[in-house]
Amino acid sequence: MLEQLDYVYTPSRDVAADTAYLTDVLGGTLVFAIEAMGTRVAMVRLTETPPAIVLAGHLDGDQPILVYRVADMQTATEELGGRGWREGHALEIPQGPVRSFVAPGGQRLAIYELARPGVIETFTGRRDF
Repeated sequence: MLEQLDYVYTPSRDVAADTAYLTDVLGGTLVFAIEAMGTRVAMVRLTETPPAIVLAGHLDGDQPILVYRVADMQTATEELGGRGWREGHALEIPQGPVRSFVAPGGQRLAIYELARPGVIETFTGRRDF
């Protein structure tokens, strides 16, 4: 049911500094660095294959959120709900709808449906900071 771990959304107190570390020190590739709506968000790829790291200045907490793609959000939520899953916060990312939740052990996870394929490519190369 979970197709792939596509993104690791990571809270960041200093997105620019964290982006510089991931690119300059670890050799990652900057996909985009956007400043909008009072926050900064940057995507860095450390490998050619997923997951990409998304540094986000607006995320609360210290733990990252592992974001898994599902083929169909409704089907996935029904199937997971039937297994005892407790749906968390519903939101949207540019790629599509997301349901974030916290596992009993405290791990932050999310599922999303790729409803808008190609949207990341529209951000690729953008560097606001």
